Amino acid sequence: MTGTMQAQVFYEPELMKLETRDIPRIAADEVLVEVKATGICGSDISYYYGQSPLETADGKGPLYLGHEIAGVVVEVGSIPAALQLFSGGERVAVNPVQQCNTCPACMRGEFNCCAHVQTIGVNVNGGFAQYVKVKYTHAYTMPHAMSFAQGAVAEPLACATYGVKRLDVRLGQTVVIFGSGTIGLFMVQLVRASGAGQVILAGVEDHSLGLGLELGAQAAFNTLDTASPYYTPDLTRSVGQLTGGEMAPRAIVATSHMQALQSALGVTCKNSTVVYFGLPGPKDMLALPVLDAINMNRTIKFSWLAPLVWDDVFKAVANGQIDVDRIVTHRFSLEDAERGIRFMRESKEDKVKGIVVL
Repeated sequence: MTGTMQAQVFYEPELMKLETRDIPRIAADEVLVEVKATGICGSDISYYYGQSPLETADGKGPLYLGHEIAGVVVEVGSIPAALQLFSGGERVAVNPVQQCNTCPACMRGEFNCCAHVQTIGVNVNGGFAQYVKVKYTHAYTMPHAMSFAQGAVAEPLACATYGVKRLDVRLGQTVVIFGSGTIGLFMVQLVRASGAGQVILAGVEDHSLGLGLELGAQAAFNTLDTASPYYTPDLTRSVGQLTGGEMAPRAIVATSHMQALQSALGVTCKNSTVVYFGLPGPKDMLALPVLDAINMNRTIKFSWLAPLVWDDVFKAVANGQIDVDRIVTHRFSLEDAERGIRFMRESKEDKVKGIVVL
């Protein structure tokens, strides 16, 4: 397919321009996707404001950001065409983490640890454009019941799903979730669907904490705002009151705040599992009382990306087990993508998830 398209080109911190660019030419193992919706991720915001470098060779642009993508297949490479995998017109969500399938990690199915990964919107051009090229192995046909907006947040939902899978929730257990953003609100629903008996949500935004209660949490605590109706000055004590003093056997941290990472150790009991999901800074350190952790027989895990969970995600959304639509609170045009990034960072309005709709 030839011609031109509109794309938001990120050059350097706080400099992104809407430009006319050539439509990408696909290789034999790729498909061309006409983008219909792309999520604005926290990492896009970090790249835009210069808080994190891109994973390009020099850590800089030009690059089209956006890795949470849904769209329509409009051109098919020779390899998938020969396999009759796509004919064009398929509605797809994109798995942006394109592993090599050759390195030792990939041979073990540990695709999130691939040594040669290409990530759309991070080190190759992404979805803040009218078209994006994708390896055919990473364009997943969506169920008919899924909208493009839902498909655009399938990737963060997949990451949340993998984190909850690592948490290993057992029937009736109390789970404490730190962070009431997009991921935390997905996790509220996921742990309930996994059999949790009591879900406790901790965060710093009243709007999203209230939404968390509506989506299945039994209790919500604001750990920052003393004027909040959800405020608690002592989260550990509050959790202890809800659990009868036994504390929680499961906790998952979906925020980068170091206080939350540390607090997860305080709200959990013996034989507990704690999963760290949020991304702190490169120099942040967690203080772990080792002897105490051994005596308590703790399990500490970490969660990275979303290997082997996409089928579960599609079914959960299509079946109505996970409410995506209430989490997508703001929509922006491609022309307004830069404004959308700034809004999601700077605005004081009630918000959870923003997407760019084409």
